[in-house]
Amino acid sequence: MNQTEKAKAFHALHQKGNPIVLYNIWDAGTAKALAEAGAKALATGSWSVAAAHGYADGEKLPMSVLVETAKSIADFVDLPLSVDFEGAYSAEPAGAAANVARLVEAGAVGINFEDRVVAGEGLYPVESQAARIRAIRGMADGKDIPFFINARTDLFLAESDLAKHAGLVDEAIERGRAYAAAGGNGFFVPGLIDPGLIEKICAASSLPVNVMMRAGAPDVKTLARLGVGRISYGPGPYRSMMEKLKQEAAAIYSLL
Repeated sequence: MNQTEKAKAFHALHQKGNPIVLYNIWDAGTAKALAEAGAKALATGSWSVAAAHGYADGEKLPMSVLVETAKSIADFVDLPLSVDFEGAYSAEPAGAAANVARLVEAGAVGINFEDRVVAGEGLYPVESQAARIRAIRGMADGKDIPFFINARTDLFLAESDLAKHAGLVDEAIERGRAYAAAGGNGFFVPGLIDPGLIEKICAASSLPVNVMMRAGAPDVKTLARLGVGRISYGPGPYRSMMEKLKQEAAAIYSLL
């Protein structure tokens, strides 16, 4: 498939109630493994890609390394690739669009794009984040690529007290609507695991909703019934594989 065909295929995989499941990868090797396992599309996790290169999450990984990683995956595996691009390494709309353009050139067909102020505190005001999304949308449209912008809100991930999540739903819905109007294609709500709240957001959103699997989250079949359109695993796969590696290595070293 060429890049445009991959982008169209990626869009088609996002269906409310019949979610695409993305088991997040961090390099070309893990991409190939997932392709052989039957994956229909690929998605990196920022935490995992950073950790695999010895960096912390939060745009500590040099952008050039991330772009090269994306290119190596896109060149090696013929599946649609979405890249977790955090805040696009720029607070300004023009800078964000220019940086995302480098991922388009590398072969990616989508990004996760979050409303957290990566180098500061809190979230961007709704209109500020919408302006950044509009800039990215305009850049991608100018390249005639139906690029998938998975607009992420960090409202729930930033609030560790799950009992307070219900009070954030209305703001999340407002942000989702603004991001959709600005050109977003998906609405990502990491940190939210309450089935009733997930269902409420799915019902209110015109975009397919992305839920991240974590402890306490509903299973895949339940999330589908709630109306979710995309399920991802974040840093979970990386942590699981590293733990397995350590256990196997420890078993060997214990015999020496």
